[in-house]
Parts: sequence; C-alpha cells; structure tokens
Amino acid sequence: MSEWVPTTCMRCAVGCGHLHQSPDLGVGIDVARGDVSHPVNRGLACSRGIEESQDPDGDWLTKPMVRRDGELVRTTWDVALNTALEALRDAHESDPDAVGILGSGQQTNEAAYLLGKLARGGFGTRYYDANTTLCMASAVTAYYQAFGSDAPPCSYDDISGADRHVVWGANPAVAHPVMFRWIKQDADEDGTELIAVDPVRSETAENSDHHVSLAPGKDLALARAVLARLVETDRIDEAFIEQATDGFDELLASLPDAETARREAEVSEADLELLAEALEEDALIYWGMGINQHVQGTETARGLIDLCLATGNLTPGSGPFSLTGQANSMGTRVCSSKGTWPGHRPFGDPNERQFVADEWGVPVDRLPDDTGPGPVEMLDAVDDDLDVIWAVATNPVVGMPQADLATERLEDAFVIAQDAFHTETTELADVVLPAATWGESEGTAINMERTVSRVRAATEAPSSVRTDLDIVATIGNRLFPELIETPRPEPAAVFEEFAALTEGTPADCSGISYERLEDDLAVRWPAPTEDSAGGYRYYEAADPGATDGSTDGAVTDGGTASPSWEFPTATGNAQFSTGRQGDLPEPTDEEYPLTLTTAREEDGYNTGIRSRPVDDPGRVVARIHPETVEAHGDLVTENTVTVASRRASATVEIDRDEGVPEGMVWLPIHHPATNRLTLPDCDPQSDEPHFKQCAVRFEQPQN
Repeated sequence: MSEWVPTTCMRCAVGCGHLHQSPDLGVGIDVARGDVSHPVNRGLACSRGIEESQDPDGDWLTKPMVRRDGELVRTTWDVALNTALEALRDAHESDPDAVGILGSGQQTNEAAYLLGKLARGGFGTRYYDANTTLCMASAVTAYYQAFGSDAPPCSYDDISGADRHVVWGANPAVAHPVMFRWIKQDADEDGTELIAVDPVRSETAENSDHHVSLAPGKDLALARAVLARLVETDRIDEAFIEQATDGFDELLASLPDAETARREAEVSEADLELLAEALEEDALIYWGMGINQHVQGTETARGLIDLCLATGNLTPGSGPFSLTGQANSMGTRVCSSKGTWPGHRPFGDPNERQFVADEWGVPVDRLPDDTGPGPVEMLDAVDDDLDVIWAVATNPVVGMPQADLATERLEDAFVIAQDAFHTETTELADVVLPAATWGESEGTAINMERTVSRVRAATEAPSSVRTDLDIVATIGNRLFPELIETPRPEPAAVFEEFAALTEGTPADCSGISYERLEDDLAVRWPAPTEDSAGGYRYYEAADPGATDGSTDGAVTDGGTASPSWEFPTATGNAQFSTGRQGDLPEPTDEEYPLTLTTAREEDGYNTGIRSRPVDDPGRVVARIHPETVEAHGDLVTENTVTVASRRASATVEIDRDEGVPEGMVWLPIHHPATNRLTLPDCDPQSDEPHFKQCAVRFEQPQN
C-alpha cells in the first residue's frame, strides 16, 4: 500500500485536513479520509469532500486541444501553448487591456499569486479577476470600509464561545457541513441558540432553533429594523461605541424607525424581538451569498457589521463572520493582486505600487492604474477592448449572470480555457489546456478563517496534464522572462516570494514557510514571525494587572484595565454605515409575478463540473410551494413547467416544497440552465452580481 499523504480538502472553504492514499497501480486517489492531527478539523470530514477527492464524476481533460475549422481537436502541448502564446502576444502588443484573465478560488496560493503577477506585472491589464468578485467582493468591501482591512475578525475558535449563532442569508448545512456541525453542536448546549434568517426554509433553517423568514432581498431593511429596535429600547453598548467606533450619530440620523423597517422586511414583531434579544448576548453573525450577491450587498453586509458594533459584539465568541465559498477564495484575496497587492497592500497607494514594481523588477508604469472591473463588465468589454480571455479553473459560461449574453461575448473573443475537467467553457474555447486538480498538485491554501495549510500531491498527474502553476509559469516565462524566470518554479519558492511581499501588512504571512507548515500543519495569519499566529483581530484583552499609564487599555475605577480595540482606519476606530434598503432591480409585476431565487445544492460547487456530465446535466429541479404550483396548474404538464424571465427560459422539473414561500421559485445556482435567467445588475461598490432575485413567470413546458 502507498503511504498516506496529508493535504487540505479543496471542496469548500472550511479547509479540512485530509489524508490521501494513491492506488498501488495507476494514478488517482484511492482512499481519502479526515486527518485527526490537523488543527482545523481534527479528523472530521464531509462525504462530499471525501467523494470528490476519491472519485469525482466530471469528465477529465487529458490532452491539450485547439480549434481547427470550428472543431476542437487533440494536439501536443507545444502546439497548444504556441497557439495560446501567439494570441496573447498579439493582443498585448496592440493594447495591454486587450488581454482579460479570469482566475479562481480553486487554485493554490502559489498559482494564484503567479497568475496575478503575470496579469498585473507582465500584461499590465486592468481586465483581471480572481473570481472572488462573483461571490465575496461585497463582504470584502464591507470589511475594508468598516475595519480598514479584509477578512473576519473572528475564527472557528469563537464558535464554542458564542451564546447565539445567527446564520443570515447562508446555508452552511449544505455549503460547509463540517463547520455547521460545530455550530449545531454548540447550539445544542443549554442556553445557546441557533437562528436562521432566510426567505426559504433551508437545510440550515430545518436544523435551527428559530427560522426568521423575510421578504426576498429585504435583508438590509431587517438589519436596520433590528438596530432601530435596539436603539429605541436602550440595548446598545454605549461604552464600546464611544471607545472604538465612529459615525454612530450619522447612522442614527439615517435610521428608519423599527416598525417601518420591520414591515418592509415583512417579518413579525416576535421575530424582530427574537433577533434583537440575540444581539444582547455574545453573538456570531454568519452570512453568505444571500447577502453578498445583491445590488446592495456591500451596504447589507455593513448593516450586519453595524449590528455587531452597536452591541459590542466584537470580542472572542462574537462578531461578523462572512462564509467564503470556494476553497481558496480567501487565498486569492490575499495573494492574487486583484483588489489589493499581496498582503492587502492598497492598490491605489503610489508607494505600495512602487514597492511591488521594484520587488517584481518591472517599471511602475506597467502596472494598471486601478483594479479594473468585475467579470460582468469585463465580458461587456469584448466588443470594445478585449480580444483574448484566459479562464483558469473557472466556468464563466455557466457561472456568469445572464449567461446567454456572457456566452455570446466569449464566442466573440479568443478563449483559452485551463481546467481539470471538461466544462461548458472548454466547449467553446479556442485552446484547452488540461490542468491537474487537487491530489495532483503541490502548494498551499487559505481557508475562510485565515488559516494557511499545505496542499500536497498524493498521486502523479497523467503525463499529458500539467499543474496550474507550471502552465502559468510557462506562459509567463515565454512572454516576460524578466518577470517569471523559470517555466517550472518550485511551489515553495513561489510561496516564499509571496510571503515576503506580505511582511508588515495586515495579512502578514512572512512568518509562515513550508518548513513551519510541515511541523504545525496549519497557521492562521497574521503571522509576522516564525512563532506567531493570528487570533481575534483588532482586539486586545484586558490586563488585570494594568495601572494608570498602561498601554493595554483604559483603566476603570476599580483599577482593572478594560479591553481595547485598534483598527487600520484613518482614525483607528471601526466605522458605522448609513445605508438604507433600496428597491430591487427587477421587482415582480403583472407580467412577471413570481420571484426567482438561487442557491447552492449539495453537489453544485464550482458549477458542478466535478459531479455532473457537461453533455447531459439533466433537467434542472425547481423547488416551488404547492400552492404556487396549484395556482398555475393549467401551465403544468407531467410535473414540468417552463420558468421564463425577461432574458431566457428553462423548463424545470417541479419539487413541491412548503419550505419555499408562495410566489417564489428556487433554482440551484450552478446548474447550466439557471443563470440564463438571472440579472447582470451589480453592486456599484463591489461589482458583485445580483444573483438572488429576479422576476419570472410560468409558461407551458417547451419541448
């Protein structure tokens, strides 16, 4: 038998440690299981992470391909790379912004860092996204605005210390099963409760003590109603607000009264009071795509942060905890040079730009002047600026809103698709580069609580498949040898380069190395030294021995220092916000009287390409309340109906589900049919698309 290889599961962003074992003959992962020695999960593992590591159902890519006379044909690596290089070189010579690059949270830190270095320091293009704009950009923007830095202040360590777990616009029972097990276990203790806030009675809501169902897309109204109730009943933490925040008076001036906001959110008085009482306790507020993927995603995420600030819930066992989707989405936020330079160095700061240019050995004027648009605007630029799009471990044909239009844009560009599996995007690509997946690659990843851990290869990739890191390095070395000096870099050397760039930053990883990870298995940033690791951010615990003049905190009358907080903002304080609920971009009307919402299903991560065939994904299943089905019974044929929006339509199989509110249609977001219906409208602050609500109607099923 082969040896067990410790690694990190790349199925979701929890970051569980796995042990993988390869077969005695051939390639692949024969057995996978949780790693009891890993500090993140201590041996726990979900069935999907195990199954998709051992035996993914996707259609593997095994040979490079190029398009000849309209057809994709197999070819050699030399031919495929030369074809891609010629297209990239010609586009770049015409204009740096003629090249667009789409990365992914499925890459290792090393591959993501090198891709960002190539995009920004080689091509110098504005048109680059690490894929987080589709899922986490609103949370990222909210954290920066509120705290001056990205990422949650809290971690998994705080779950066991909370008295109330408020899961808002997220379904971790499906998306993050191991983490949800920790939450549920703690909520089962006496005196601790779990509250789910979601229009739909999700799997998380089914396992909660309370379910607060609100009007679709009205989360900011509810957040403001809760805060107004706390203010009106004198249940805010005035001492914390005075000591550690700015902007509370401005927030009060813009705050609606609780009753008006409650009615707009369409929740009961009892549910409003339930949430207000929860915030009086040590509370963790978790949120996900139900908040982020909204035209007011940033303002709503800030509304949840405001609830924590107003009640002093910014200490261990409490706080605002955004739940990350893809396995290394946090890593791309730290290392990929999308919204910031590595380590969260401000993108627009001229000193930081010069520092990065000097470290990379390129002229500073090669770096783009701004972070560039998100993926929706990137594809809109195909007709004007973009000639070539290079998609790495991502499937924009399915993952983009208004997917038919996105597909048309991609068909007008020269597309290079780099992936481990056959996808709808590889189907229309001009060049296909087969990449190794997890279990075949070396590197690191960063989970949603900022913990860095190793990704290791337990098996060799097939001879005709290369790792993402090697593909990116080969292209970069051929086009910009002064920037990327070798086509086959060692992952440890790339990580060392990235970590050095983060020294002294809020996301300092300079104290982390492959050698340290060999011993410790996982280390949370910031880790500026070889023996340090991140804890609860922005917070300094009270020092009982402090006296007047202590730097550890203010001194009370009793002589005991109080906790203190410090944030990397202009004033050193956290910032309140003043956003108010606005109109939905496409409300229902007489012509389109139903609301479509989208969410994850168990096998739907990463557009489902590891768990479904591309050629026959099956009919999409819609969850619909029985009364809604009955009201449109004349349009239903053999338990199917066509769901039509103003952009496209899809015939669905009906799953009658009383957990879905009347007048709503629930579809899995990563089925190929779903995003043909959704809106391309984006949050103006984060560029994140509004996937969660649009107006639809039923029609007779199409053949």
